[in-house]
Amino acid sequence: MVENQAWKLNGFIGILLIGLFLALSVFMFYNENFVLAILSLIGVVILASGITVIQPNQSVVVIFFGKYLGSIRESGLFLTVPFTIRRTVSLRVRNFESKTMKVNDVEGNPIEIAAVTVFKVVDAAKAVFDVDNYEAFVKVQSETAIRHVATKYPYDTFTDATLSLRGNAEEVSNELQVELQDRLSVAGVNVIEARLTHLAYSTEIASAMLQRQQAAAIISARQKIVEGAVGMAQMAIQQLEKDNVIDLDEERRVNMVNNLMVAIVSDKSTQPVINTGSLY
Repeated sequence: MVENQAWKLNGFIGILLIGLFLALSVFMFYNENFVLAILSLIGVVILASGITVIQPNQSVVVIFFGKYLGSIRESGLFLTVPFTIRRTVSLRVRNFESKTMKVNDVEGNPIEIAAVTVFKVVDAAKAVFDVDNYEAFVKVQSETAIRHVATKYPYDTFTDATLSLRGNAEEVSNELQVELQDRLSVAGVNVIEARLTHLAYSTEIASAMLQRQQAAAIISARQKIVEGAVGMAQMAIQQLEKDNVIDLDEERRVNMVNNLMVAIVSDKSTQPVINTGSLY
């Protein structure tokens, strides 16, 4: 189905024609020319059936005995083909906010997710004829796309190599928008934006997953601390030896590295021990 322009005439001209036919009918009735009076009344009825009013940001689909004649997208008063069915389709930007759905992420963890879809109809003919109910179609396809995208990613990850629902909301929203556009193009709908509005672990595993997140965060933080501590110890020994401040043998070098690693890696404040020399 391809949208095209329906025949229309300025509605005020149509009202003027209706007034002329009505005046002619009254004139013929007083002159006892009942045939012309009846024909004039029939003309009034025919023209009146073609009058339609279109609000701003609306489109009227004109159907004549089951045949699509075209659409009228301009706002105002118009005279179109008489005895036609005219279905109004809103072209305004609208929101659809999905309900909170429970799905499993790529790792099988149950999560709760919801999203909002901003869309508008750009092809009224497709919205009317290619789908049964385009509003219900948008609702079902939006929820289906949200479920499909949610199952492709983990809820969270502590590495940059893998996308996650929580850590890469922008990328996930963009993918959701692209998939929604592919699904809704058949209904003449343009997806302006799609965004996640709710994301959380399901209640039955929320506590356990919180502990898992905390443990993973601690491990990840410790790895960074150890990497930094090793680098700092190496740099300290190299700088001391480079400036000829002290000459360390292997044993003292090991002791210094051990002391630096303990001081840096420890999660509590270390107490320094000062060697003031021997009594003997």
